[in-house]
Amino acid sequence: MNKIKLETRDAIIEAAFQIYNENAGASLGDIADRAGVGRATLHRYFPGRDELMAALAMIALEELEAAIEASAGKAQSYEEYFRLAIQAVVPLANRQWFLSHEAVDADPEVAKAYDASRAEMHAEIEKAKEEGLFDADLPTFWIDEVIENLTYAAWSMVRKGEATPKQAADLAWRTLMNGMKGDM
Repeated sequence: MNKIKLETRDAIIEAAFQIYNENAGASLGDIADRAGVGRATLHRYFPGRDELMAALAMIALEELEAAIEASAGKAQSYEEYFRLAIQAVVPLANRQWFLSHEAVDADPEVAKAYDASRAEMHAEIEKAKEEGLFDADLPTFWIDEVIENLTYAAWSMVRKGEATPKQAADLAWRTLMNGMKGDM
């Protein structure tokens, strides 16, 4: 019986990520329909939108961190770390998009986890600056925003069928390292 509950919860979670990436104002009924469950079933797992949003935010954070750790955790340089991290998160960019477009501070536990994640990213960027990967004069927040937005752009290309996740991640990496300049 636990297996059925986990599968149902997972179906609701995936449906919610899909729906909210298409329409941030979607109803819980829309999510229940996409998940193939009734509204009463959805409410057994998530009594309201706030609880669902908090669960989605925590799952998004956990999945992104796990993907980065699995892919880039043993990188030998910060250049390798960030390249591998981008490759790891492009397929999960809908999670990143969700986090950047939802009010993560509405739930104290989510806000704490999100702030810790951002602080960790900023620390990694600072170390990458020391290594010479990024211009030391650029604000860390700016670099973080550029990486996040390049990741979203890569995911958008994948979603539209214009690139594979690897191709899109490579474009994001190339743009991060070289900007938009052509050969001079």
